[in-house]
Amino acid sequence: MSDNLIFIGTKPLMNYVTAVVMQFTTKNAESLMVKARGKFISKAVDVAEVATKRFLEGQAEISRITTNSEQFTTPEGKQVKVSSIELTIKRSGKSAAAEAASTA
Repeated sequence: MSDNLIFIGTKPLMNYVTAVVMQFTTKNAESLMVKARGKFISKAVDVAEVATKRFLEGQAEISRITTNSEQFTTPEGKQVKVSSIELTIKRSGKSAAAEAASTA
């Protein structure tokens, strides 16, 4: 799995928020994708919002939101359609250091 992909599941919200923040701060990622299916879609939106509005304010923003539905077969052989979401988070044009320098 790519370093720039965070797939949302059952872990606590802040684990995923920390992963997003770490990608931008320590790995200098230009962009990353947060993906979720089904009941985890709302958690994916929360992760993206908390990361960009609280921890990476002015440094990253949600640049694209894609919704879809995926069809797959369960272990019991039943065909199931599940909604999915992909949120692309990109580094903003202005970094926090540049913003601080411009206000000084």
